[in-house]
Amino acid sequence: MTTSALCHQAVEVKFITSEPIDLSGLLASSHHPEAGAVVLFSGDVRDNNLSKRVSYLEYEANEAMAAKMVAEILEEARLKWKLNIAVAQHRIGKVGVSEAAVVVITATPHRREAYEANRHIIDRIKHEVPIWKCEYFEDGSKLWGGNCNCHEITGSPDKHIYESPQS
Repeated sequence: MTTSALCHQAVEVKFITSEPIDLSGLLASSHHPEAGAVVLFSGDVRDNNLSKRVSYLEYEANEAMAAKMVAEILEEARLKWKLNIAVAQHRIGKVGVSEAAVVVITATPHRREAYEANRHIIDRIKHEVPIWKCEYFEDGSKLWGGNCNCHEITGSPDKHIYESPQS
């Protein structure tokens, strides 16, 4: 667990958690008097993928390494975009359809930086942090993979579909 500076006090934010993500609680704690923009990204489990109905996802992680990497990604973004707030949390274990699997919140004086930083943080988490997911389908099949599934579109595990303007 690490401490993130949120509002006027320090709040404990666990980067990797097996508990449901408290979106409203995290958002309520992510306001700062110098920030005019707060951006929340919630990566939710959808009910379909690869033309199949999804029952749920299950995430596994190298928790210590994942938490360390998320902390480093957040700190790098804080410095690059001069963020007032930078929070990220990722679930492990079973995550149901419509539940949040990952959340990123950024707050800055202006919206452009808040959006750019948020996109940068989620892209790095999805593509670099050692978190793996297994999709369980309604037909009884399952599919293990990384947290990133760009290869299904690009055909290469080394080519990603995102483009971060500040990378």
